[in-house]
Amino acid sequence: MVAVAAIDLARSERAELCDLLEQTGPDEATLCAGWTTRDLAAHLVIREGRPDAALGVLGGPLASWTDKVQNDAASQDYDKLVRLVRTGPPVWSYFRLPWVDGQFNTIEYYVHHEDVRRAQPQWSTRDLDPELQDFLWDRLTFAGRGWFHGVAGGVTLVRTDRPDTSHKVKSGDAMITISGTPGELMMVAFGRREADVEIEGTEEAVASFAQATLHIDTDDLWPEA
Repeated sequence: MVAVAAIDLARSERAELCDLLEQTGPDEATLCAGWTTRDLAAHLVIREGRPDAALGVLGGPLASWTDKVQNDAASQDYDKLVRLVRTGPPVWSYFRLPWVDGQFNTIEYYVHHEDVRRAQPQWSTRDLDPELQDFLWDRLTFAGRGWFHGVAGGVTLVRTDRPDTSHKVKSGDAMITISGTPGELMMVAFGRREADVEIEGTEEAVASFAQATLHIDTDDLWPEA
């Protein structure tokens, strides 16, 4: 997939997420634990515009500074926050680079778009463009081992929208198979349990997977795919 197509995917997901944030308002739940739609919008603003707040994302001595920046951003007018997300990164941000925008913001905005959608009652899966499904599958095969590193056993992903397409992302004695479309598999890779997938394996392996910690998000430090 060429970079221009990836940029278009990122821009589309950004626009649709902003439309949804405007519709839901600032106080709705999301799949991000403890975050409302206001908090999610603030996260996206500081992710692209406040690199000084990145180092505390994973905890440690700088976590309090990151929390302060996040809280300060969330205290802004909600409409302004959504407008800042919609207009995109500042001109000096590395997220403004076309390659970075396409390759890394596509996933970020797809997942957070779904974080808002799936926190609402009676959500249903979207019919994603084939180009987006292909992009997400490509990312899963490239970076899946990192996202599923917290699983004790092995993991094989099966793409259900394309016959005979699978990828072993992690080897191990107790294998599980996760079947679904790339969009649904990506939600699982990012630790979201609200996903339309089928998980198969021994009872012990499936139970272990249910307790695993998936995808520690480090792209605030530098996007990792």
